[in-house]
Amino acid sequence: MTLADEPVQGPALPPGWGYAEARPDAVTRFVQRVWTKSPVWAAPFAALVCMSGAVGYTLATHPAAAGAGDAPTCLLKYTTGFVCPGCGGTRAAWYLLHGDVPAAARHHAIFTFAVPFLLYMYVAWAGKRLFNWNLPQLRIGPGAMIAFVAVWGVWSVLRNLPWAPFTAFYV
Repeated sequence: MTLADEPVQGPALPPGWGYAEARPDAVTRFVQRVWTKSPVWAAPFAALVCMSGAVGYTLATHPAAAGAGDAPTCLLKYTTGFVCPGCGGTRAAWYLLHGDVPAAARHHAIFTFAVPFLLYMYVAWAGKRLFNWNLPQLRIGPGAMIAFVAVWGVWSVLRNLPWAPFTAFYV
């Protein structure tokens, strides 16, 4: 006789306490229904539209020439004077779009570092989904993500310190 043949020990569960499959809510069911019926190009196209909108906004607003309080502005920096973790990202994107990598790194070094990886990940994903290309997928493990976020956090704190050499990080 095996353990599987033994009867379940203990009191019976009250009604409704079983392990019934949870039914997804209406929004989840709607999204799943739309996802299964959408064409294969819809997700890469939607991501491309979002990225194009961000690039268009960046080029249209010319953030490198914007004065204090001009759009685009960081609400945290505008109200507290502190530089937020993403502060300088739009200006870095503007400089990257114009090919000035040193100026982009000066405004947001971590964004400048991450952009090539993000672009490659998009191309590899969209290429596999649309054209069945077999580009190597970047596999970023939890350790790498934790290290990236930790470096970003430390860098975000250091750029707010008001004494040298950390004032060089202020943008």
